[in-house]
Amino acid sequence: MKLSVIIPVYNEQNTFRALFEKVQAVDVDKEIIVVDNCSTDGTRDILREISSQREESLRIVLQPQNYGKGTSVRTGIRMARGEFLIVQDADLEYDPQEYPKLLVAAEAGKHAVVYGSRLMALGMREHKSRLFYFGRTLLSDVFSLLYGQRITDVSTCYKLIRTDVAQSLNLRCCGFDLDFEISAKLARRGYRIHEVPISYRPRTAAEGKKLRLRDGWTALWTLVRCRFEKIS
Repeated sequence: MKLSVIIPVYNEQNTFRALFEKVQAVDVDKEIIVVDNCSTDGTRDILREISSQREESLRIVLQPQNYGKGTSVRTGIRMARGEFLIVQDADLEYDPQEYPKLLVAAEAGKHAVVYGSRLMALGMREHKSRLFYFGRTLLSDVFSLLYGQRITDVSTCYKLIRTDVAQSLNLRCCGFDLDFEISAKLARRGYRIHEVPISYRPRTAAEGKKLRLRDGWTALWTLVRCRFEKIS
C-alpha cells in the first residue's frame, strides 16, 4: 500500500529538517506532500533547498498567505495519490516509525480508518501539561458520547485514513478544528475508528507548541456542531 504523508508546516525551522529526514527514512512505499502555511522564520529556505532535489515522491506547496493549519491539511488531502494518507506535524512530537504499525493494523483488519492513540499506552507522567492531558481525555469522552464510538484519542495527529474516504468528507474547517471535523464526519458516515497505541514526546509552549486553551473550546463546538448538522 502506498502512503501519502501530508506535512503541514508553519515556522518550524528548528525541527523541520530532522522531521523530514525521519519521514524519508521510514521503510514504506510513500509520497510526501509538504504544505507551508506562509512561514516567516526561514522554514521556506529549507523547503526550497529540499525541492531542488526534484524527487518524484515529493511535492511542496508554498501557500501565499497564512490560511490556517486545516487549510494546509485539506490541500494535502486533495493532492494525495496513495491508498492511505496520514498527517505528520513537523514538531517531532510524533515518530514516523509508527507508520508501519498503523498500516499493518489497517491491512490486517481491513480498516478504512486507524488512529494512533497517545493515551492508550501513556500515562499522565508522559504529558508535560496536565491541562492538555485532561483536555484530550474530555474531548474523546464527548466524541464517544455524541457519536456512539468509544475512542481514547480523538485529537491525535496520526489519523491513517483510506484516501478515497478522506477525499469524500467535504471538509471545511481551516484551523486545528479540522481534526475534530474529520472524526465527526467519519463517524456520521458510518466508519468505525480502530486505534493502536503510539509513542509521543510532547513539547511545551516555550518549545514552540501552538495549541492554546481557546482551541479546546473550538474543538468542543466542532464536535457538537457536526453531530447535528446535515451531512453533505
